[in-house]
Amino acid sequence: MPVVVPDDRHRRVREVADSVVDEGLPPYPRLRRRYLPPSGGTIPCRAVPDAPLRPPPNTRPSGGLVGYESRLTSGVMSSRVANALVFFTAAAVLVLEILAGRLMAPYVGVTLETFTGIIGTVLAGISIGAWAGGRLADRIDPHRLLGPILVAGGVLSLLAPPIVNVIGPSMRAARPIEIVLLTVMAFFLPAAVLSSVTPIVVKIRLKSLDETGAVVGSFSAVGTAGAIFGTFITGFVLVAAMPSQPVVFLVAALLVTAGVTMWIRKQGTQGVALMLVPALFAGGALFGVEGPCDTETTYFCAYVTEDPSRDGGRVLWLDTLRHSYVDLNDPTYLEFRYARNFEDVLDAIAPGPLNVLSIGGGGFTFPQYLAATRPGTTNTVLELDGAIVDIAVRELGLDRNSMTIRVGDARVNLREEAEGAFDLVIGDAFGGLSVPWHLTTKEFVEDIDERLKPEGVYLLNMIDYPPHRFAKAEMATIGSVFEHLLVIAPPEYFAGDRGGNFVIAASHLPWDVDAINASIAVRTTTEIAIAGDDVTAFIDDAEVLTDEFAPVDQLIGRPPS
Repeated sequence: MPVVVPDDRHRRVREVADSVVDEGLPPYPRLRRRYLPPSGGTIPCRAVPDAPLRPPPNTRPSGGLVGYESRLTSGVMSSRVANALVFFTAAAVLVLEILAGRLMAPYVGVTLETFTGIIGTVLAGISIGAWAGGRLADRIDPHRLLGPILVAGGVLSLLAPPIVNVIGPSMRAARPIEIVLLTVMAFFLPAAVLSSVTPIVVKIRLKSLDETGAVVGSFSAVGTAGAIFGTFITGFVLVAAMPSQPVVFLVAALLVTAGVTMWIRKQGTQGVALMLVPALFAGGALFGVEGPCDTETTYFCAYVTEDPSRDGGRVLWLDTLRHSYVDLNDPTYLEFRYARNFEDVLDAIAPGPLNVLSIGGGGFTFPQYLAATRPGTTNTVLELDGAIVDIAVRELGLDRNSMTIRVGDARVNLREEAEGAFDLVIGDAFGGLSVPWHLTTKEFVEDIDERLKPEGVYLLNMIDYPPHRFAKAEMATIGSVFEHLLVIAPPEYFAGDRGGNFVIAASHLPWDVDAINASIAVRTTTEIAIAGDDVTAFIDDAEVLTDEFAPVDQLIGRPPS
């Protein structure tokens, strides 16, 4: 006699058959053909009251439907483990994304374009990884996937810094395509592999289609929380506490450990050694391929080199730039052209001690020069990075007690300075090739003007290359606040044929251009000083930069490769 089985019982059996993929259980189509009618409600079986459904022959579970249900849930990952995996892998992706900026900075600088390339590439990895993880989970037992994927994510994370250090030197032009290519080669795969974990965990935890929304939504929330945690812990703690490579190693080691643990729980120790071999190789590559940094600060890759042509000569490198030159034996020696042009402008200022504010310290070359050449000068320096100050003290002969040094963002700290207090404000702060955008705007120049005495001077060093859109915009911006501008650069810069350092001097008093050109001519160098209509003609129709609109990274020209 046939036994009538309610339709909801049919649905549950189908769900079980769809979900059970553990070895020893038959695939769903075979199970359905043998035990479920195409559309009716009866299943042939012995006429025994309340007879349980039998499992397929030659399979291990017993107890009919109850056996299938127990087998389905017995291998299900606990909620705590599932949430931890999703949280940690999402956090790991964001840790790598933030560290990518620091690891790539020595080669492509720190600009808006750098972070645009990094963010876009990592998001692409997250998207592809989530799609691929879901597809794999539908085709392969997800329990078998987790261990290898976690180990692979750890291995690829370990390889990211060596890839950057090997390929980075060929990407120094720092064009957008080079930034994206370097990011793809180093960080796309680890982001994609780690992002595949969430859909795999969802597949494991999903017991019924009735709870799809709740399961997917909860893991989406957990993953987002992990990403937030990874962002905050890296940006606020890890970057300041230790160099990037040890952080990468720590994250990768945790990923590999988690992967091996998951593998052993499900498959035993067989194959563990094979999984560890690439991890050991990648770890060796991480520490075997050296990067350029002597010191990795919160903001820069910094190192000091000796000048073999001059005894006592030292060069401070910050990321991609020769930032400062200091002669340990002679603080009055100025190696860089822009520093000598600063001197030319100062020669036009009344002799005697000055009250000077410097925006950007670096090697502290010019504050030490002023202290030596104008005794009695007081120097206040706004330096973003305290570690750079330590390097200057340790390796560049800086006497920290000889001046006032305020560590922090210059725009924030400038507000703490008294109005009308300074004879001279020097702008020499850089993030990569460009001046940080918030230090270029009309609002910032107005803050500087308020801190200057009526006859005070704002002296700025900046870098640009043809077509010089940034240089022209910055001159227009400064000229909107100060009546008189003077610009010093080689003639070919003004002609638009070459680029490099421009020195801009701004005041409310007119400049003696002839005297400054005479000072330049003494050194028999090629640069010239222009003012008045010549500066206006060079600026042309360039727009003033404001806090509302200052696309510095898009305006600045790139050096020829």
